[in-house]
Amino acid sequence: MRQSLNHILLTPDEMGAADAASAESGIPSFGLMERAGQAVAASALRHFPGARRFVVLCGPGNNGGDGYVAARALAEAGASVATYHLGDPQKLKGDAKLARELSGLPSQPLQDYHPANGDVVIDALFGAGLARAVAEPVVDVIHKVREAKIPVLAVDLPSGLCGRRGIPLGAAFEANCTVSFMTRKPGHLLLPGRLLCGEVEVFDIGIPARIIEIAAGKTRENSPVLWRNLLPASGPDTHKYRRGHLAVFSGPASRTGAARLSAASGLKTGAGLVTVASPSDAMEVNAASLTAVMLHQIDTAEDLETWLRTAKLAAFVLGPGFGVGGRARQFVLALRDHPLVLDADGITSFRDDPSELFDAFADGDTHLALTPHEGEFPRLFPDLASDENLSKVEKAVKAAERAHAAIVYKGADTVIAAPDGRAYIDTNGPPSLATAGSGDVLAGMIGALFAQGMPAFEAAAAAVYFHGEAAKRVGRGMTAEDLAAHAGVWLDP
Repeated sequence: MRQSLNHILLTPDEMGAADAASAESGIPSFGLMERAGQAVAASALRHFPGARRFVVLCGPGNNGGDGYVAARALAEAGASVATYHLGDPQKLKGDAKLARELSGLPSQPLQDYHPANGDVVIDALFGAGLARAVAEPVVDVIHKVREAKIPVLAVDLPSGLCGRRGIPLGAAFEANCTVSFMTRKPGHLLLPGRLLCGEVEVFDIGIPARIIEIAAGKTRENSPVLWRNLLPASGPDTHKYRRGHLAVFSGPASRTGAARLSAASGLKTGAGLVTVASPSDAMEVNAASLTAVMLHQIDTAEDLETWLRTAKLAAFVLGPGFGVGGRARQFVLALRDHPLVLDADGITSFRDDPSELFDAFADGDTHLALTPHEGEFPRLFPDLASDENLSKVEKAVKAAERAHAAIVYKGADTVIAAPDGRAYIDTNGPPSLATAGSGDVLAGMIGALFAQGMPAFEAAAAAVYFHGEAAKRVGRGMTAEDLAAHAGVWLDP
């Protein structure tokens, strides 16, 4: 895969547009199919050198054409090959028809395949563009292959998996590895698709990069190359106020830990000063546990207004352990003109009237970051959450546009979205992040980058990435306290 295309993700429709543009530019489409099929064969031989037989399952479209090319290449390499077709192969058209003719190999109906010991299945039934549930003969083969524990190499995407949403359409193969072409699709990264694809290899089959870049939308895999030029940098004249003053709101005395986690991670992520804004009943508890992080008493919205007028504050985090209700809403509305990360209880506080929140932050540059997990997202965006036709990326993008906010739709496949349609899928977070308090740490990291001047979307994307890197640095047995202590991993030389 060309370096310039590393992080581009094409939806099936965008890939179709790239294929069409490639043909219009004079590039022979069969040449692309030939290179794709040869790449599949090479991958199969490399991954499964001990295979007794390669079983190539060919569909009725161009994905099947790739399969016929792969079958021919494997046979020419001396491998044992059996080919099975879905539908009537006499009805094949265009490149797929030519690929079958050139293979010179006999094929049998798909339903006649019975797994045998030593088989490796090459799944070339459907590509990423599948839009409806797979038919019964395909479901039967998927189940037979799974029950027999036959290894699978998928062409483009495991058959049955939606390339746009990453969800099975009725049933889908579980591949050991997947060979894609030019770029990956969202379905390779979104869950559960990521788990069904196995190792994903991307082969350059010769479509010019300019065509891919023109066809591409605004979805990418989250990576430092996308935002590293906006990371805060320190110079010889840097001082703490230039690195920003982050304020994190604490909950009552019995719920102070979440805010302290956010504050600690904010300090580690480079904020020049961090203050926990605490209600009076929690001052003593917080004071006993804070050293470099400062403490300021805030009980009412009037206290907050006074603090905003008199202190030099760059960004805010509200929600972790704060409590749900009118006080949270009052504080958020008082912060409408300031960079704010709204998490947890802050999000839930607006579930009865999300438009109150959205209207408050509708003007000017984006200066609100919302960090809902799967349970919180429906509280602000119930219609989007329930729309099964939308992918997680599409839900996040529509939510970002509606809220005029950077959206961090959390999960093992976290999606970060901007109001202008940009969306990054994050893939570097390890399973150890599934621990209490990790979201509080993330909120503090976003807030710190916000305080240091990064735009909302880039601050969110960078924080999510470094959150994952910090977790990997800690390793097994990680707690949220460990994670917060390693939040500055990206500052390492």
